[in-house]
Amino acid sequence: MSARAARAARAGEGRQGSDAPAGADARPGAAGLALLFAMAIVAGSTIPVQARLNSALAERSGDPTLAAVASFAAGLVLVAAVTVLTPAGRRGLRAVRPALAAGRVRWWYLLAGTIGGAMVFSQATTVGLIGVAVFTVAVVTGQLIGGMVVDRLGLTPAGVRRMTPRRLAGAALALACVVLVVAPQLEARGDGGPPLWLLVALAPLAVGLATSIQQTLNARQAAAYGSVLPVTTVNFVAGTGILALVHLGGRLGGGVGGALPGDWWLYLGGPMGVVFIAFSAYLVPRVGAFLTMLGLVSGKLLGSLAVDALAPVGEVAASPWTVVGTLGALAAVVLASGAARPARKG
Repeated sequence: MSARAARAARAGEGRQGSDAPAGADARPGAAGLALLFAMAIVAGSTIPVQARLNSALAERSGDPTLAAVASFAAGLVLVAAVTVLTPAGRRGLRAVRPALAAGRVRWWYLLAGTIGGAMVFSQATTVGLIGVAVFTVAVVTGQLIGGMVVDRLGLTPAGVRRMTPRRLAGAALALACVVLVVAPQLEARGDGGPPLWLLVALAPLAVGLATSIQQTLNARQAAAYGSVLPVTTVNFVAGTGILALVHLGGRLGGGVGGALPGDWWLYLGGPMGVVFIAFSAYLVPRVGAFLTMLGLVSGKLLGSLAVDALAPVGEVAASPWTVVGTLGALAAVVLASGAARPARKG
């Protein structure tokens, strides 16, 4: 390669990674990668617990949209307080306007939180019908597909990450594992007729696909602001706003109103969403969308296993296949993480 070509290649790399945090394109060491995946597992494990809480809140309130607004509002209060009261949060907030003015963040990036609102609404309206495990499988399938596409197109600050055989094998293993997890529910719902409840599962599947877009936009914002706190706050502002509009529209349209229960623990779904969004925004620039998704999958299955064992929805409880599938998902993370190196440029 000539000196001119080398300079051009370096300039191209600088443009592509201008929004990435320092070291985002470097492959983490074994200890660093293990820590990042531990964060992903913790974040992922909050989702089935959040889904169960939001479903219970919707049932107790008698109004799914009101429950979704209340859950998101609880998360907004928490993350807004942390952002305003911490130096890192205030620095990040001050960086929002310059990032928008410089074009490093487009205005529509700020709408990423509406996808989170759709996730919460989907939880509140579908978990009671299809169960936590089926909901989790549908979301996971959409997220894995979306993560592979996002990484291949290089849409995150981590840059282009090729779909190597190990990554594809990890995705296939993860999908096989979620099928094992959902197998008991498939048997329980077998009634000799068409499984119409699968149509309901299309909603969380679509939300899972959209989550990849949300995480891409959040990762770009976090890189531009230098903090995940303003990103998370903006997400909850947008999510709460869109859910409030949906709820208001339903009430004006003659929808049945509800009343929020007084049990404080039913509102913990929102704070759990704060953990999910903040951790995801931190992880995607460092390991890419796909490997982040695999870590989240493992956490979701672990959380789903705990929820189905301790607080099952309906008559479906955890089975030995659930344990096998969860362990297999962890193996899928190990398998795919060996291919975490970003694609070479130039």
